[in-house]
Amino acid sequence: MIDKLFNEYQAKINARLDILLSESDKQYDEVVRAARYSLISSGKRIRPILMLEFYKLCGGDDDCAYNFACALEMIHTYSLIHDDLPCMDNDDFRRGKPSCHKQFGETMALLAGDALLTEAFNAASRTIGIPAGRIVEALTVLSANAGINGMIGGQVIDLINTEQISADDTVQMYLLKTGALINSATVCGAILAGADEQQRKNAAEYAEKLGLAFQIIDDILDAEGDESVLGKPVGSDSKNDKKTLVARFGIEKCREFAHTLTKEALAALDKFEGNKENLVAITEFLLSRKY
Repeated sequence: MIDKLFNEYQAKINARLDILLSESDKQYDEVVRAARYSLISSGKRIRPILMLEFYKLCGGDDDCAYNFACALEMIHTYSLIHDDLPCMDNDDFRRGKPSCHKQFGETMALLAGDALLTEAFNAASRTIGIPAGRIVEALTVLSANAGINGMIGGQVIDLINTEQISADDTVQMYLLKTGALINSATVCGAILAGADEQQRKNAAEYAEKLGLAFQIIDDILDAEGDESVLGKPVGSDSKNDKKTLVARFGIEKCREFAHTLTKEALAALDKFEGNKENLVAITEFLLSRKY
């Protein structure tokens, strides 16, 4: 079921991304090629899929939200390009192929990330078929989650992630660096569908629990995953001396944390009426994923 669901969503998302960031024959086409190299690839598209599922769960019933969903993927991809740079995590592979900076050079990779962040808001602002007030409200949430008090703040904590960082600081990093964009997926999906305040709070609660579980599983996979399946090097956290929860508590304890958080995410999902079958399947898959 989950493979079929992902394949159907990924085909639609990839087709829209191809349109939103189309090939260029202008003199600056190199930056477009670099951005497309990282964007139009084998990403799981978890964030846009979550957004589209929450959009449907809260009453959306057509394809109007795809531009906004693709904006999430653009922002996520820009963050990966920048994370891989030598000044950040210095990783040479991403999604099963050389990182953007290895293929196009550091300068072009930096600009490709900048371009994707900017084009994301261009794409989201061109959402049609949804009331303008909802789009503006969702854009406000997205920009906050992508900014200083969201993903960027989490990346800063990550950069100073040394032996001195506390467990609470590590959790805060997870909530910001990973959880903030997942919050955008669920909450923006709810907003665009016209959800009430309680539904939005429930969507935020789900995102918090899922985001923490997602990052813990990422850390476990970095410690013991299969590089050929992950499509990127393992051992990056250890190489960069990052004090992850896995480094603090060990793999088995962190598996328990992830299981508990996943149960809490499913409990938040239970607060919604309507068909939650797909979201339940996605949530359970993310706990057991190998990539």
